[in-house]
Amino acid sequence: MPAPRTPRPDSQATAAGHLRRAQTQDIAAMFHVRAHTAENAISPARLAELGITPDSVMQQMHSPMYRAWVWEAQAQILGFCAADAAQGEVLVLAVLAGAQGRGLGRALLHEALHFLLDHSERRPWLMAGSDPQLRSHGFYRRLGWQPSGRRDAHGDEELVYAGPPLFSSCTSPSP
Repeated sequence: MPAPRTPRPDSQATAAGHLRRAQTQDIAAMFHVRAHTAENAISPARLAELGITPDSVMQQMHSPMYRAWVWEAQAQILGFCAADAAQGEVLVLAVLAGAQGRGLGRALLHEALHFLLDHSERRPWLMAGSDPQLRSHGFYRRLGWQPSGRRDAHGDEELVYAGPPLFSSCTSPSP
């Protein structure tokens, strides 16, 4: 396991809002964001079919191997990201429709990657849509994630973190 880096603050603030660790009271807002993304929105009913419920997320939040972050502006959650260090996986990155393009996703993903690099023995990975027309397709690749060649039953592809572009290009979100 790599040596831990300097601890990161639980909150990062800019004029556009702030990034902080998710808390159990954020779960409802996280489900709202997931259902209202510009692309690949997933309803709470569909998430429940997949075994992802507010109760299951609350249970995960009590594990030291799970971490989630939210981006909050004017008391509204605009995006969130969660990671599982036991698997080395970025579980979800979601930004509310209309809030994308401001660096929120990049900042959230940056936190997840730091967590995985510090707490996981596995190479960081995530599953993402393979359609080049999706915003996420280019987003992850620009930030140093590369296809591994593996696909799941839904046609999503596994991307593995392959390099530093995320760190060298990370800036604070814009208003």
